[in-house]
Amino acid sequence: MGDHSLVYKLNSERRRQIAGNKFKTEEAEVVVVGSCNTDLISYAPRLPKPGETIHGTKFSIGFGGKGANQCVMAARLEAKTAMVSKVGDDAFGNETIKNFKENGVITEFVSISKGASTGVAPIAVNEQGQNAIIIVPGANMLITPTEVEDALSKLPSVKVLLCQLEINMDATLAALKYGKSKGILTILNPAPAVEKLDPEYYKNCDIFCPNETETEILTGLPVTNIDEAKTAAIKLIELGCTKVIITMGGNGAVLITAENTNPVHITTQKVTPVDTTGAGDAFVGSLAYFLAYHSSLPIPEMIKRACHIATISVGNQGTQKSFPWKGDLPEELLK
Repeated sequence: MGDHSLVYKLNSERRRQIAGNKFKTEEAEVVVVGSCNTDLISYAPRLPKPGETIHGTKFSIGFGGKGANQCVMAARLEAKTAMVSKVGDDAFGNETIKNFKENGVITEFVSISKGASTGVAPIAVNEQGQNAIIIVPGANMLITPTEVEDALSKLPSVKVLLCQLEINMDATLAALKYGKSKGILTILNPAPAVEKLDPEYYKNCDIFCPNETETEILTGLPVTNIDEAKTAAIKLIELGCTKVIITMGGNGAVLITAENTNPVHITTQKVTPVDTTGAGDAFVGSLAYFLAYHSSLPIPEMIKRACHIATISVGNQGTQKSFPWKGDLPEELLK
């Protein structure tokens, strides 16, 4: 379905067009309750060992946070998207809000706190494109369940609600419960993973979407190949999930549902990655788009298409800046 080596460069004119494509807040159909971080990315031949100092080859600053990434990916596919989050009263926070607007995201519910800085995420990336990340959450931890519920009450058209575990977890659970109570399709990307996660998180999401590492932490089972992922997926259903999608990087994803406990492996194209940072978020944001706008597609087909978009993203450096726009993608991918 197209060339994975494409580099996406959004010119200033296109940014103005996207920023000018305003829709009313109450028209938002995909909402993300999650984190906003500023990524501080260092590239090096390899990742340092404990106590070791090594020379890097490049440094960049980008926009991140799993919530923000998933939101921007959905918005770049032209989903009507809103973000519910909290940033600090600082330059990183101001630039984060500006970036959302340039990507066509509703920012009415991105609040500014004087109590903490905007979240940051120092990231190290090696020559193979693998990464190691430290998250300093800052203002992300200050958003409250009341603030989340108030924001969601003002978004009557939402079809899909995305959450992660990078913000105040009480606020995340409140969002999932609110979505469930209103018949909104809820997705939980349980990152970073938490051992012995409260069963309420499993019960209040329609789709539970961890990667291999997160699945290992949540289930206590090894997930180093497809067969192990299938076994772990069954365990997640036993823990209370309705539908589970385990993302496996270049090996695609494993799907299982409570109705059909025979796990299915969805493959994707193999590529040599430049930078895998944000690939999982590209997948989740794309999946939200397909669920909101192409709900008649079978779930395995949605997963296949979301994997395709995530695969494109790993061909470029950076997080959000590696995400393709709708106009960059083959028409048949988004039908």
